[in-house]
Amino acid sequence: MIINLVRIDDRLIHGQVTTVWTKEAKAERIIIVSDEVANDEIRSTLVKQAAPPGIKVSVISINKAAAVYKNPKYENDTVFYLFTNPTDVLRLVNAGVPIKEVNIGGMSFKEGKKQITKAVSVDENDISSFKKLHEMGINLCLKVVITDPDIDFIKIL
Repeated sequence: MIINLVRIDDRLIHGQVTTVWTKEAKAERIIIVSDEVANDEIRSTLVKQAAPPGIKVSVISINKAAAVYKNPKYENDTVFYLFTNPTDVLRLVNAGVPIKEVNIGGMSFKEGKKQITKAVSVDENDISSFKKLHEMGINLCLKVVITDPDIDFIKIL
């Protein structure tokens, strides 16, 4: 499997993702990697329906994503991984999927989170996961929209 883009955006498939990031990824398939979304039939159906024309969308658990990545049947497939949080990215990396860079797009504010940029709010679990990803040599780039400058996310944590 050829990973063209990895993005954290808890809104998943929305205007920016369908019109800009999918084109930037140049991938045949968007894979939403989330146990939570995979187990929510309504949310899973809705994000699949929001996909841009001609792009396949899969919503799968973290364990299934790791198994699919390792399956030789998919070795030439190009993918755009989409996550809702950094902990799920870390779990996939720990399962053996070689992610080199993560684009951080949006993590909405909720109770227990602190807002660190206009588009990103984190809690202690998020911060811990981001730090572990960084320690593994994974580049963490804050880029909400394509025209934003690349910002080294670890520097603003």
